[in-house]
Amino acid sequence: MLSGSFEYDSEVSLNIFKRYIEKNYPIQADMVAYKSEDDDPSLEALDDADVLLVYTRRLNTSGESLKQFQSYCEEGRPIVGVRTASHAYQNWLEFDKIVLGGDYQGHYGHGPTVQLETVATEHPILEGVPKFESYGSLYKNPSLRDGTTVLLMGRTDEHTEPVAWTRLHNGGRVCYTSLGHQKDFELEPFLRFLAQSVLWVSK
Repeated sequence: MLSGSFEYDSEVSLNIFKRYIEKNYPIQADMVAYKSEDDDPSLEALDDADVLLVYTRRLNTSGESLKQFQSYCEEGRPIVGVRTASHAYQNWLEFDKIVLGGDYQGHYGHGPTVQLETVATEHPILEGVPKFESYGSLYKNPSLRDGTTVLLMGRTDEHTEPVAWTRLHNGGRVCYTSLGHQKDFELEPFLRFLAQSVLWVSK
């Protein structure tokens, strides 16, 4: 897990998720936590990772570290992206469209909770996940890449956007969700959705 979304306290949230997934699934989760946008920790852990979960935001990573991240992606290895992963690295904003298949165009203002509608009702990621609401602002993703499978749509009083989808990148499975506000990590259905995303991309 790569943590570096300071606006959303990603390290706190991912530690909640780490405890959840290790308690309920045969998974060991390790975290690389950036301490600032300019921090440059080693990403050598990617060499042995079975799945990469990305929850970073506009980090200024460059050089060898960015190459390590890009190489992981180019090899078609499993990836789960959470919320600000759509703009994970300022020096490779193309990650959103090339790998995640998204089209991040900012977000609507904070308002009422986002109502979620299941689209892919038979998808394994959603198996046993009860209906829940999200607390974060609704991200704009007006034009997803071809080959994406939308799992969840998010609705407010005025807007509707895809908020979770899957795709293949260079043969590897990818799942992205624009959900992931701090309060989402307090919800067991969201944690289960995220855990099952990890399991699905790893197959």
